[in-house]
Amino acid sequence: MIPIASLLLVLAQAGSSVAGGAGGAWSSARPPECAPLDTGRASNVWERAKAPELRKYCDLLASGASKLAGSTAMAREVVAIADEADKLLPNKAAPLVLKGRAFAQLGQHTDAQKALADARARDDRALDDPHALFAWARVLARTGRTLEAADAYRALLPRASLLTLADRSAASIEAGVLAMARGAAGLDEAVPILRQAARDSQDVAQTVAVLALALALDRAGDRDEARALLAERIRGDARPTLGGARAKEMLGPAGALEIPALGALALEASDPAAAHAEWTHYLEVNAKGPWLEHARAHVAALAGKKGKKRP
Repeated sequence: MIPIASLLLVLAQAGSSVAGGAGGAWSSARPPECAPLDTGRASNVWERAKAPELRKYCDLLASGASKLAGSTAMAREVVAIADEADKLLPNKAAPLVLKGRAFAQLGQHTDAQKALADARARDDRALDDPHALFAWARVLARTGRTLEAADAYRALLPRASLLTLADRSAASIEAGVLAMARGAAGLDEAVPILRQAARDSQDVAQTVAVLALALALDRAGDRDEARALLAERIRGDARPTLGGARAKEMLGPAGALEIPALGALALEASDPAAAHAEWTHYLEVNAKGPWLEHARAHVAALAGKKGKKRP
């Protein structure tokens, strides 16, 4: 029997292949309407007549996409660039995709969600581009659409090799956390995603990915592997790292609720009292959810060890 996580990845890959079929790959920087310029020839009368406007439109999109790799201030410029491109060639999806990605980078998630949804309404393939799909998944998670966000991440992960390493890591971590938030039914999906994230990530992302994987393993009953993973890969108190802006951004809203559990699990071997306090805090901030009994079991197991701390 094929594991559910593997099946989901295969299906997503198939969808990606179909999406990249007859019409070619969809990119917010070089969408299909820019293809005549890429080939050096306009293929019909309309394209020849509109060539100057089309060239400026395509140059604006390329400029905007390159600026998204820069600072937040540059992302603000991209909103204006996208509006200018939209006026040059109305009713195309690419300017709205660019605008949505810029809003997402600025943390304006409601505006980003609207722009990207409007882009998809103009062209149902507008979010095929991995960068657009990553922005879409993130803004869905940050506007309370967690089930849709999980679906978007399932579609994204097979194509995530086109993202930067930092974005690939962030995508895998949030996808794994969203799967785990479904409870025991999501662990078969979460564990392989987080295992890949732990292999591929660096720096802060690697710490977060390892902790999330250990938590998923522990919740799945693979406690020995979880402890061995933590002993090998985590040094010291992970709470300062988890409390940082980068870790919180990678974990997303669903993962933010898991921060006390991630810190607690890492502390159990070295500082049971601190671990007990973190598990207790987890129960305080999570009034409902699928993992409360798991947390209570850890609190009970640590109750007799609170006075001990490994030198």
